[in-house]
Amino acid sequence: MARVMLTQVSKTFQSQNVVKGLDLVIPDGSFTVLVGPSGCGKSTTLRMIAGLETVSGGEIQIGDQTVNQLPPGKRDIAMVFQNYALYPTMNVYDNIAYGLRNRGVSKKECQVLVEEIAEIVGLSSYLKRKPSQLSGGQRQRVALARAMVKKPKVFLMDEPLSNLDAKLRNQMRVELTSLHKQLGSTFIYVTHDQVEAMTMGDQIVVMSDGNIMQVAAPMDLYQEPDNLFVAQFIGSPAMNIVPAETKSEHLWGFRPEKAVLLPATVSPVSHDDMWIARGQIVSREILGSDTLFHVETEKGRIIAKADTEVSGQIGASVTVTVAWPHMYVFDRVSGKRVGRLNGREHVSTLAGGVS
Repeated sequence: MARVMLTQVSKTFQSQNVVKGLDLVIPDGSFTVLVGPSGCGKSTTLRMIAGLETVSGGEIQIGDQTVNQLPPGKRDIAMVFQNYALYPTMNVYDNIAYGLRNRGVSKKECQVLVEEIAEIVGLSSYLKRKPSQLSGGQRQRVALARAMVKKPKVFLMDEPLSNLDAKLRNQMRVELTSLHKQLGSTFIYVTHDQVEAMTMGDQIVVMSDGNIMQVAAPMDLYQEPDNLFVAQFIGSPAMNIVPAETKSEHLWGFRPEKAVLLPATVSPVSHDDMWIARGQIVSREILGSDTLFHVETEKGRIIAKADTEVSGQIGASVTVTVAWPHMYVFDRVSGKRVGRLNGREHVSTLAGGVS
């Protein structure tokens, strides 16, 4: 196990700066997820940690050692790729054992290590099969076993579940998090899928355009986003953003599940206790226990998430209410979160009264 530390790490491709001076500490034994849209620099960052890309600037440390000049094989890391990269002519046993043999591990020790790892990942009965005879999930386990058998300080995973179908992806997410707890190793995992990030990571690094937007635990990201990007990237559906009532330099945001739908004929209990918008349901998505209502209001289109038992037909006139404590305030220009609205008194004193 080892801590990984990036200090002002940058990467430039043909005069384009794709990673911009990252400062990041990945704690020893953590499951850290780098998440963000395509092209944000997350895979490039992972490849620099692995030694597959050179660092244009800054320093990478694994444990107490600076590794900028070390080749991948000397960094005591193991990488699991999106396409598994298995040898098709070798059976499962030989695929797992390949790296051990290259390091000169004896045949007997190699057998002990391979069988031990195969037991952990549930491959003991598949050791004689070729990759073509395995399912996608089983091939993914072979790739994991090949990485694990080296007993590295750090596991690096670049979207390893993206080729699996939805059901298998869910299953493998559970298996990977269980495996992490069992091994206690440092995992660094790259994905564009915020659901994967939220369900797997204990530390999430949200990236955009080569920069780190926020580093936090999953629920801290959801409940206390630092800026508009994180607020709208983390959470499905995204946070609603509406213009502030009194100060044009601010925007307000609220989560869809915090919105309450009322028939237009029903008046809210107290106008002072909540934000109110009137509009019409233009579409709805029934998700089982929940339904997403898309409402066109005088303050813009918003999404309200409610129990499916809540009635609301397309075309119906409704009133949307949100209690003030559920309302976030963002700076319109910088996108940074200013605070939250604790009550109606803050609406008229946004500049100094938001906390």
